[in-house]
Amino acid sequence: MGKTATIRDVAQRASVSTATVSRVLNDDAHVVEATRQRVMDAIADLRYSRNDVARSLKTRSSRIVGIVSPELTNDFFMGIANGIEAALKKLKYSVIICSSNESRDEEKRLLKVLVEKAVDGVIVIPASDKGSHLKPFQDAGMPIVLADRLVEDFEADAALSDNFGGAREVVAAFIRRGARRIAFIGGASRLSNARERFEGYRAALAEGGIEEEPGIERFGDFHMESGRALMKDLLGRENPPRAFFIANLYMHIGATSFLLSLPEAERRGIRIAGFDSMAYSPLLGFCTLAVEQRIAELGGEAARLIMDRIGKRDKPFPEIVRLPTRLVVTENER
Repeated sequence: MGKTATIRDVAQRASVSTATVSRVLNDDAHVVEATRQRVMDAIADLRYSRNDVARSLKTRSSRIVGIVSPELTNDFFMGIANGIEAALKKLKYSVIICSSNESRDEEKRLLKVLVEKAVDGVIVIPASDKGSHLKPFQDAGMPIVLADRLVEDFEADAALSDNFGGAREVVAAFIRRGARRIAFIGGASRLSNARERFEGYRAALAEGGIEEEPGIERFGDFHMESGRALMKDLLGRENPPRAFFIANLYMHIGATSFLLSLPEAERRGIRIAGFDSMAYSPLLGFCTLAVEQRIAELGGEAARLIMDRIGKRDKPFPEIVRLPTRLVVTENER
């Protein structure tokens, strides 16, 4: 049996660098067509298999794990990253943290960069609801774990919060405290965590014998300005609601900033139940109840999953871990 061709052999045959071969294999649009064809001809001549990429990934070890986050300014995402780093540091691993700027294309580009940096695995907090662009990296042997969100068209191990259960619990507690006409402010339902929180809200209403009122349900983008705009919209309607479930901390902050811009008489009696409780949440004076996610543990579980996947690349997947949330009673009164 002849010697199995390597990526270096392909590069030599095509008179290009191994990095260029890697870019061709990963469908990099920046590779000129003539170079791409030369590489593809060399692959065909040498009968090079992409499995050789997987074999090289199995044998190397940089002791580095990549983290791809939608934002670096988001305290929640960085809390997950800190949990990942703390867990991996104990195992003598380091991390490289990158921001996708909530772009799927940038997420794909960063995966290519991390492959070139020879990381042992990647933890992705998805920027969107799509994951098909991650599959070629996984097929080539790169261990990938998701954190916080699931995506369509891609199966992978994942560390998540119990978004449905947490939302259901806090809204049920809100109802027990007398709230009846509860408006919803949340993220885009295409995101798995946003969708699960909305379903938890709906389940609590149904179990509490409260009819859902679609006219007071609003969906934004999990950012402060969105929360501010949606609160303004809801309070501007005829017969506005006075109780709100806000399914994300940053939207909650935005909604609160709008309330504080109103005269005292207009905001009196408004109560909020929120999803996410952080160190500065007590400053959100309209909030009476909140859901606390186990952020550090979420990062720790993501780290455990990536290390397990690095050690057992061929084990069946996905392993989905959902961490329970905790109900926090703040009882702010306005």
